[in-house]
Amino acid sequence: MSAARFDEPEIDSFTRPYWTAAAEGRLLIRRCATCGRAHHYPREFCPHCWSEDVTWEEASGRATLYTWSTVHRNDLPPFGDRTPYVAAVVDLAEGPRMMTELVGCEGGEPTAGMGLEVSFLEGKPVFRPRS
Repeated sequence: MSAARFDEPEIDSFTRPYWTAAAEGRLLIRRCATCGRAHHYPREFCPHCWSEDVTWEEASGRATLYTWSTVHRNDLPPFGDRTPYVAAVVDLAEGPRMMTELVGCEGGEPTAGMGLEVSFLEGKPVFRPRS
């Protein structure tokens, strides 16, 4: 029996466009046609006004760092082999806040408000300092 994987998304018919775009190096968010607000994580309805008139939209990939934590120990496979890593929350330029991983900060300590850009690691969106 193999250990459960916690780092692989569960892809279904609704989230397939998101993961397909990520595999192509594009970040998608959802935008509501009723109230105009964007949201992330992908949902079939708007979490702001509850409208079901929401569509996929390609995000700019720009964000700012809201908060982060360096993880030095994680007992869930396969994260233990990846420590330390930086778990982060970023504010996307389009408005939504997103949980992610921060990469490419080996040269210095992250700072709140620093500019970031999306990158992709094994088909999953991560963020790195903006160049």
